[in-house]
Amino acid sequence: MILAISSPTDHHAAAVMAELSRLGAPATVLDLSQFPRQLRLAMYYGPAREHRFCLEGAAPSPIDLGDVRSIWWRRPQPFAPDPGVTRRGDIAFIYSESAEAFDGLWQAVDVFWVNQPTRDLVASRKANQLRVAQQVGLEIPATLITNDPEQARAFIALRGHDRTIYKTFSATAADWRETRILRHGELPLLDSVRYAPVIFQEYIPARVDLRVTVVGEQLFPAAIYSQETAYAVDFRMDMANARIEPWLLPPEIEQALLRLMRVLGLSYGAIDMRLTEDDRYVFLEINPAGQWLFIQERTGQPITTALAALLAEGRRTDGGSGAPTESRGYFHAG
Repeated sequence: MILAISSPTDHHAAAVMAELSRLGAPATVLDLSQFPRQLRLAMYYGPAREHRFCLEGAAPSPIDLGDVRSIWWRRPQPFAPDPGVTRRGDIAFIYSESAEAFDGLWQAVDVFWVNQPTRDLVASRKANQLRVAQQVGLEIPATLITNDPEQARAFIALRGHDRTIYKTFSATAADWRETRILRHGELPLLDSVRYAPVIFQEYIPARVDLRVTVVGEQLFPAAIYSQETAYAVDFRMDMANARIEPWLLPPEIEQALLRLMRVLGLSYGAIDMRLTEDDRYVFLEINPAGQWLFIQERTGQPITTALAALLAEGRRTDGGSGAPTESRGYFHAG
């Protein structure tokens, strides 16, 4: 059995489920928003190291976690307390108790992960990504993360507002913000930085944007010709019109990216980079659960097939993290 922690509306999960079915590997999507209203959890510990973890009510039959080979931490949904519970304090208690139980479950199960939730969370932190990228030898943009307006002004003054971008740590579908070049008219607004930290970075002009999807030890690099679109700063703003082609990375960049995956303890990641006019590869960020179908559809790269095969194989390499190891052609997060 393979579990995909996501939702029934996730097109990426559906694509992988279809491929797993073709491979003859039993798999199901587990929607955590069904807990605790429909989904029931039982974690039993007995004598002589006996233990049994079971989920009921979310699939055609109960799920014994002892029968699960691999878990894909794709798009975990928030828990949904019973609507009959209306007091804010009670809702918060139910949510925190649910999170404690499941966080413990994910640490206790003996499975192959893509990616292990704790490592996925740590790897998603942008400040940590940049430091790890430096450690493995990747070039990154000059960056300042601050809520100090004076520090922000000094950083911007070094290169000019038109050579500085700013962005948020995260975004939601309801409140999404693209990466932007700082406009002159926004300089008086820098005092508002004191309300929350902002990421300021040196703007890296690109020959092409690069999306490198990593599945286990396989890299699927693609060039996104963002400079041909209506918004060259952030290819996501005009992705429908972006030309996308397979790309060949230099061996030293491939190895640096695999080292990045090793240190972060990931077996899947979607990495964004920029190739400059003078052929420098600059790391921007990694999304441990990033999208790939838009790349696959335009390049023909078999990313879904590779991910399904990785889950179906469920090769245990480091006690369940899913992180590759060097000794078997994979890389291990030590």
